[in-house]
Amino acid sequence: MVTGAAGLIGRRVLEMLRAGGRRTVGVDITKKNDASADILIADVADTHRLHSIVGSEQVGAIVHCGAVSGPMVMIDNPYGIVQANIVGTANMLELARIHRMRRIVFCSSNSAYGPMQERPVDAPAVAEDVVLRPSSVYAATKVAGELLLAAYKKQHGVDGIAIRLSWVYGPGRTTDCFIRTLIEDAQAGRTTRIAWGKNFPRQFIHVDDAARALLAALDADGAKSTVYNATGGTFLTLNEIAQLVASIHGNADIELADGSDPLDDYQHRLDISAIGQDLGFVPQISLEDGIRSYSGWLKLNSHQK
Repeated sequence: MVTGAAGLIGRRVLEMLRAGGRRTVGVDITKKNDASADILIADVADTHRLHSIVGSEQVGAIVHCGAVSGPMVMIDNPYGIVQANIVGTANMLELARIHRMRRIVFCSSNSAYGPMQERPVDAPAVAEDVVLRPSSVYAATKVAGELLLAAYKKQHGVDGIAIRLSWVYGPGRTTDCFIRTLIEDAQAGRTTRIAWGKNFPRQFIHVDDAARALLAALDADGAKSTVYNATGGTFLTLNEIAQLVASIHGNADIELADGSDPLDDYQHRLDISAIGQDLGFVPQISLEDGIRSYSGWLKLNSHQK
């Protein structure tokens, strides 16, 4: 079962599972477009509905992508974030425990780390075992989900793995995204002027690689940890990313000012060696190729907002 199956990551996970011949059921709170016509409507807080689906579909594992999807979503409704992200995750763990599932994979976020002290670019990458200091309710719910996963494994034997995904971009993303803004402005012949970000780093991961990371966790044998980082393998400033977009879109007119993103934490390069060693995941899509694929998708789907 894939939760959040009408969303950016969940939909891609579902597609990859089905392309591999796996029997799947996708659930989401709503059907967002025609492409999600084959999913079942279910709220992650509706335990009776979820148990019914799990029983009738004989679900043996869960990839849990269903959640409030970012720190700026529902910012005026923190209680709703807690209900969806913490209670919803607890419900998934209960499903896995009661129905004796093989594994649950939890879609976590690099937001769990919170802000980091700035360090030299060549300093060692940040591993999963550092102290977490979430700076938003959303990030705190991801930390809570990870801890619940670890506790259910230790106390109840539920096999769970959390994947801390960095910023996800690519075909299918219609919500706010720095890369999306640059591409759409270039395609429309607009100038892009941003009052911050020139030297601010951000680690992106293409949606296909994000889905592959979750599937690697689903299928891995003998994982050594309950949580792993997953990024696209780059550590670039927003200005460097803007220059890459401009090299692809020759007409792009982009200027960024100095300063940090006021709505994002500074984070140093995240270490992705553990997920490679333990789960066999290595990002496959370069940022340049990912931007090109996203650009092509946005051009064909300019009507989607």
